[in-house]
Amino acid sequence: MPWTQWLLLLLCWGATSGQYPQRQPEVDDSSPAVVRADSRRQRSPPPVEPLDFGFVPAAVYDTHAYYEPGAIGVLFHMVHAFLYVIQPNSFPKDLIVKVIQQNMGGIKLEEWRKPENVVLLLQGVYYEAGFLVCASIGIIFVVIVPVLGMCFCVCRCCENCGGEMHQRQRKNADCQRGFFTASLVATTIFIILGVLIAYAANHNISSHIKSTRRLINTNMRDLRTFANNTPAQIEYLTAQYTTAKNKVLSELDNIGPLLGGRIHSQLEKEVVPSLDTALRMAGAMRETKEALESVSSSLQILQEGTEKLKDSLSGERASLSNTLSDPACTNGAVSPSCNAIRSTLSQLGINADFSKLPDVNYALANVHTLLKTDLSSIVQKGYSSFNDTPTLVKEQTKNIVSALPRVKGMLDKIGLEINGFAKMFPVEASLANFTIFLNNEQKRIESYYPQLDQMDFYRWIGCVAVLCMVVLIMAFNVLGLLCGTCGYDKQATPTTRGCLSNTGGNLLMAGVSFSFIFAWMLMAIVTTLFVAGGNLEKLMCEPLANRQLFKIIDTPFLVHPTKKNFLPGMLFQNPNIDLTLGSMYRECFENNGLYHALQLETMFNINSFLNRTVYNKDLAKVFEGVQVDLQDITLLEQAGRDNLINFANSGIGLIDYEAYLAEVNKGVTLVDLLTFSTDLESQADQLPRGALENALKGHASSIRQIHREHVVPIEQAMSTLTQSIKLLQRTSSDLPVKVTNILSAIDASEYLITNNASHVVKQETKGYVQSLVGYFKQYTNWVQNSLTAEVAQCKPISNIVDSMEIVGCSFVLDSVNTFWFGLGGCSILLIPSIIFSIKLAKYYRRMDTEDVFEDSPHYDTMTRFPRASAPPSCPDW
Repeated sequence: MPWTQWLLLLLCWGATSGQYPQRQPEVDDSSPAVVRADSRRQRSPPPVEPLDFGFVPAAVYDTHAYYEPGAIGVLFHMVHAFLYVIQPNSFPKDLIVKVIQQNMGGIKLEEWRKPENVVLLLQGVYYEAGFLVCASIGIIFVVIVPVLGMCFCVCRCCENCGGEMHQRQRKNADCQRGFFTASLVATTIFIILGVLIAYAANHNISSHIKSTRRLINTNMRDLRTFANNTPAQIEYLTAQYTTAKNKVLSELDNIGPLLGGRIHSQLEKEVVPSLDTALRMAGAMRETKEALESVSSSLQILQEGTEKLKDSLSGERASLSNTLSDPACTNGAVSPSCNAIRSTLSQLGINADFSKLPDVNYALANVHTLLKTDLSSIVQKGYSSFNDTPTLVKEQTKNIVSALPRVKGMLDKIGLEINGFAKMFPVEASLANFTIFLNNEQKRIESYYPQLDQMDFYRWIGCVAVLCMVVLIMAFNVLGLLCGTCGYDKQATPTTRGCLSNTGGNLLMAGVSFSFIFAWMLMAIVTTLFVAGGNLEKLMCEPLANRQLFKIIDTPFLVHPTKKNFLPGMLFQNPNIDLTLGSMYRECFENNGLYHALQLETMFNINSFLNRTVYNKDLAKVFEGVQVDLQDITLLEQAGRDNLINFANSGIGLIDYEAYLAEVNKGVTLVDLLTFSTDLESQADQLPRGALENALKGHASSIRQIHREHVVPIEQAMSTLTQSIKLLQRTSSDLPVKVTNILSAIDASEYLITNNASHVVKQETKGYVQSLVGYFKQYTNWVQNSLTAEVAQCKPISNIVDSMEIVGCSFVLDSVNTFWFGLGGCSILLIPSIIFSIKLAKYYRRMDTEDVFEDSPHYDTMTRFPRASAPPSCPDW
């Protein structure tokens, strides 16, 4: 139809737009990288800022193609299990395909005599074996039951087959009657259960007629929604080109800061680290000055402190020696302790001698002189000079800004071409015709609703009438059981049974008669529905549920021997397109766009259109004349270079750090004064109480005071000296090499700026153009993704297929199969019902004759023989 063709053409404008033209030289991601001073390394494409195109107006569909049967689903599962037992074979896809291909020209009887057709026939018979066996049993039942019923009637009329109104009395008569009663009751219950199952299935069909109307209405409404939303979605796609265009124009207007920033970012990978090392060296110079001052002051403190400590220890040693010369020390008990103390007096002396260490005044003076030149300020000037790159580029790219109106006109022209291409197709008229078509079709479908209701009513009446046959038989059985059981009298003989009991037996026999009349009719209905419904379930519904049916329809060259795929051949007159019904259903089921589901990119190639418009080479020509000169950038002035060289020759490397560390690592005194004073007190405690003991304890207290006043400050100064010496040692280690490396890195950075700037500018300009084109690439990719997943979402198409499956299989066929399943069980159970009813009626009906017992004159008096006897002539009987 014309409107369908226009609808497909409408969606073609975005075909293959996601296939980015890699052959465009100006946007080639594999272009050479910027040449660095130290090596050549490949760099990744510059990042492109993601654009926000918003969300395509989404269509909300009302149809929920899902069905949950509820409680009756248990019966459906029972029927499916029964059909699986009857037909456990998998779906015969290959067999069906071969049968269709063998009989494309029509079914001819003589063709079936060919060996290949005979094989196909045997395979079909093997697949249908279960249905054929069951159908044969049903046919035999239909044929034999009425014949048996007729023979049974004739036989009973001849007083055979239980027709003789005479009942022999047996000892187990009560047991047999109870067994037949229980069996008939159980059979009747199962038959009634089958009637209820069949009735539930019959009612289920009628109850879902309104649901069918709801599905039709929602599907038609979804199709209208699809038709109404598609133009707005396509218009939104074309309108979003403005987002990419405005972004490009904005970046062109700010080319100086943006391109300069890109050049700055590329160069700073080499420049900034070299300046950072120079700035760190300036900080190291200040730290060196502070460390040298700390060493100088600490050395002076240590020299003065050790001299005072030496004098204090000498005086204390002499005083302690005089105390030990006391006559009390000559006492035999005290003498060993005094001698022991006297032997330790030599330990009261200093250990470290800082007077021999050289001073650092020469290096300190040199560093003071160096710091008069502010190296940090010089390095900061280098930073500022380099950071002015965007401003420098802006001043040198004014010609690009002047070309902005021409670029804007070119981009506007691209937008007009895109809008013109989208308006080539009569979208609104086509979709308006499509909407009118949907409305007319819905009205036509709704016109059949009264006929459908009438047909469903007749169907419901017919099914109820069929079930009433079984209900009638069950009524006779139930009434017969009630009358027979209630009227049965154990004391009554067969010829004297009551009227109620006799009525029960007659009702049971009436049920037998109607069973013979109706059973074969019921089985004929069951067999017909079983063969039709079972095969439809196995060959249509199950393959449709697991999508095996699509594989048959999509078999290449199945519909036509010269056409590979029938769907593209029917829609596009091109059967070679790899488009199948199954793939289209899957895409629509996932609610993807119709453009992707129908693979319209194979018919409408928009690459050439995009190459002429969006990927315009004229945009690159605008930047061919870009010239940026960065030779005015100075990273480090000569004063800064001289300052670094003088720092390397300042003399801090000539300081004897090992001598300093060796003296610092020595202890302040030969012995720990606190330990010495403690030992002295313990020895004094061993002496007798007196002046000597008190004198020794006084000396111990004096030694502690010396430790507090002299040793502790010296130790603190030694710690400060150690830290400063180690800092200076680390700073002076290979200092000339470090300075040389810093100057070499700065020279390399300046060489990169001076000699390779043009190459960097060329590369970054190309990257800048690539980023501009990247915005258009984002737009085309977004159009492709939107066409694939968001525009003209074809969920209504898969919903139609699913709705047909729900109505045809779940609503109708499952109920029909459940109906014959319940009715078939009733029909089969009528056979045991007939047998049990005939047997049980004998115990309830009044007999014409009965067995009587009398004594025989020829035998023993204890032996009795029965004889038939008519009932006594009694007016009450």
